[in-house]
Amino acid sequence: MPDVFLHERLYRGGDALARLAAARLTICGAGAVGANLTLNLVRQGFRALTVIDFDRVEAHNIGTQIYTAGDVGALKVDALQAEVFRAVGVEIGTVRKELTPANAGRLLAGAEVVVDGFDNHAARAAVTEHCRQGGQPCLHVGLSADYAEILWNEGYRVPQAPAGGADVCEYPLARNLILFAVALASEALVRYVLTGRQQNYSFTLGDLQVNRERA
Repeated sequence: MPDVFLHERLYRGGDALARLAAARLTICGAGAVGANLTLNLVRQGFRALTVIDFDRVEAHNIGTQIYTAGDVGALKVDALQAEVFRAVGVEIGTVRKELTPANAGRLLAGAEVVVDGFDNHAARAAVTEHCRQGGQPCLHVGLSADYAEILWNEGYRVPQAPAGGADVCEYPLARNLILFAVALASEALVRYVLTGRQQNYSFTLGDLQVNRERA
């Protein structure tokens, strides 16, 4: 098979690519953050990925996620698994369950790094609390209108749930913000796996301002 990671290998080196391939990541959510991030990570050389999500693809997901019109109605993790295999020939692990405080320990067991890409308060809180109690490294990727944040668990606070039972799927969100957040999160994960450094980022699309500080 051709070396599909030629350019990444030339940039980071063969030893770095081997370390990325061995790193065990669990990605929570297969939506705007999780789906795009998973596809980006496997194209960089990550291999041992598991994605947790129980939602199905809806029409409004097509503009912000990796799914197509033909995927509508399918489980997101199934469609994502198929797309990853088509892209790089890797079969990622999938969990078709809702993550809760009761099952977080079991679903996140074995992950060297957890990535929180959920879009709801309850699931984010469950991931955050479990990782804090167990000392498990966790990177949170959050989006809101034209603002994105990529924060490791130590400096992260779970956002409040929408007031009045608002639909969490109906909010302004620019595709370019998602892709930029995914690029920042991918680099944060690569640097952590290769160096152990945890770096936090925030970004606003309106002024293209990126802020970075070490956790």
